[in-house]
Amino acid sequence: MNYLNELKSNKEIFFNFMKEKFPIFFNSNIFLRDLLYAIKSYFERKDKVLSYSQSEKLALEFAEYLEKSNEIKKVGNNAWKVNFFAKRVVSKVETIVN
Repeated sequence: MNYLNELKSNKEIFFNFMKEKFPIFFNSNIFLRDLLYAIKSYFERKDKVLSYSQSEKLALEFAEYLEKSNEIKKVGNNAWKVNFFAKRVVSKVETIVN
C-alpha cells in the first residue's frame, strides 16, 4: 500500500493524530506546513521515515484529494478551510432565579 492510499483509508485516524498537535475543528484553517509535519510524524510513528520533499509532495496530493471530496476548501495558496468536523451544537442554558 502506498502512503497516499494509507492516508485516504485511515483519514479519521490520521486527523485524530493530527488534532493532538494542531487545533483542528469545523471552519478552522489547515496550512500546508501543518499537514506536512503531521504526515511526517504520523509515518514516523509507524517506523516509516519520509524525507521533507516526500512529505511535502504527499501533503499536496492528500490536500488535493480532500479538496475534491469537499472535506476541505482552498482559501489561499497553502491554506484550506476544514469542512469535515461536525459543528458543535450548544443548547440553551436556563437560569434558575430564587
